[in-house]
Amino acid sequence: MKYAADFRSIARDALRGKWAISVVVGLIAVLLGGTGSNGPEVKLNIDLSSGANVSFEYAGQTIISTGGGLNPEVQALIVGSTIYIALAAIAMAVIYFLLGSIVEVGYSRFNLELVDRHDPSFDSLFAYFSYWKTTAATRFLQSLYTLLWSLLFIIPGIIAAYSYAMTGYILAEHPELTASEAIERSKQMMSGNRWRLFCLKFSFIGWSILCSFTLGIGNLWLNPYKQAAIAAFYREISGTEQYAYAYNTDI
Repeated sequence: MKYAADFRSIARDALRGKWAISVVVGLIAVLLGGTGSNGPEVKLNIDLSSGANVSFEYAGQTIISTGGGLNPEVQALIVGSTIYIALAAIAMAVIYFLLGSIVEVGYSRFNLELVDRHDPSFDSLFAYFSYWKTTAATRFLQSLYTLLWSLLFIIPGIIAAYSYAMTGYILAEHPELTASEAIERSKQMMSGNRWRLFCLKFSFIGWSILCSFTLGIGNLWLNPYKQAAIAAFYREISGTEQYAYAYNTDI
């Protein structure tokens, strides 16, 4: 049985010579909602004393904000267009959700190709557009189940999230499965392995702290490192490590 240090070692070996494409693909995956992004948000704040303020945020960062300098005519126009702004925000959220669900599975495939010593391709991110219904249903059900478990207490919600953690990798290899089937396989696969995945993720805490001193720039390298290690973890618990050996006998 491998430990966190083993998976990190596999990830470093897999990333050797492929850091550039891994950083670029990882960044795009985050921006498109494939992993760890809050997505685009349009916020409209109306205060009777200070007027209206509109801001556009992406991945938790404010890209542009009108501040408090709007003249009364523009404020009146914004207030009158509230319903349209809300509809546009909803449409943006739906598109981002659908695209993110596709990219999430595609990014899982990219990282599997990486640890299998294939030549990972940028195109992998968008390889599952034809399965968009399955990827969207899967993300929706995962979010719903995690939320429902979280309503009991926080801990059951965390356990549920770890139980579903391998779903993206399972769909990357078996896109013919339904959302429920992929989630169920992940639950079975993670039985007895949730603590191991927690320990693997926690083993990156030192790097995460260091990245906080770089204003988040260090995450451009940390995220691919972490995702490759998790892909290696999936290979072990799924019993499919032989795929890597089939393509590179030097591993």
